[in-house]
Amino acid sequence: MSRPGGIPDVAIPGEPAESALVPDADRAGKGVIHVVHLYPREMSIYGDLGNTRTLAARIRRHGYSPVVHQHHPGGEFPEQAHLVVGGGGQDSGQVRVEADLEQIADRLRSLAEGGTPMLMICGMYQLLGNAFITVDGKRLPGLGILDVTTQGNAKRMIGPVVLSTDFGDVVGYENHSGSTTLGDGQAPFGRVRSGFGNNGTDGTEGARTGNVFGSYLHGPILPANPRLADALIGLAAEQATGKPFEPAPQDDAIADEARSRQVRRLVKR
Repeated sequence: MSRPGGIPDVAIPGEPAESALVPDADRAGKGVIHVVHLYPREMSIYGDLGNTRTLAARIRRHGYSPVVHQHHPGGEFPEQAHLVVGGGGQDSGQVRVEADLEQIADRLRSLAEGGTPMLMICGMYQLLGNAFITVDGKRLPGLGILDVTTQGNAKRMIGPVVLSTDFGDVVGYENHSGSTTLGDGQAPFGRVRSGFGNNGTDGTEGARTGNVFGSYLHGPILPANPRLADALIGLAAEQATGKPFEPAPQDDAIADEARSRQVRRLVKR
């Protein structure tokens, strides 16, 4: 499917094409939740489209109806947005989305201030901060939604990660050269139990302000961490319906076992 301007959407494996359409009222279930994926072509490496797929699938399993939007550079930002996600990319990808991000900056800031949940991974996490300074010294101004600053480095921080978070143990895989520093008073997303995290030195990983989450964890992060996925969905459902989230029971045994195995393998008791 193509958006206005002729830019084709990126195929999300396993996600039906009709999920980009608003369902009829008799098929809306408990409510319609609009999910916006930012720059899926430029900023979705290392499996980050899987986060959107996971959210859409779990929204359905909880009895709601997802509408999945893809926002491309130069396109119109969707009128409705109850949950916004973004992924990682190379420095060149960040440069390619910089101008468009400036155009939608006020909308994203307004959504964040209004409590709209956001999950920004790696490169998009960096761009929601104050600035990203590339390895060759180019400064890319960020949106300032998260009080973080990132410096590009020649050395990469790569490997599996285990975090302690408000959602229990969270696992994933990091692959970034940017070294991120939190501003005074900025809460991290989690504390590193194994891995590098924001910078390999201060024990923090990611950042959280209100309902906006930034993290370096790929994998993608959500399939192995359903508590985090459902927290985001719950916040989005409240935004969409004006009513408390009504979850349905989920069978997360496989995800729980995968996460537990990574924790046992990496964390010394």
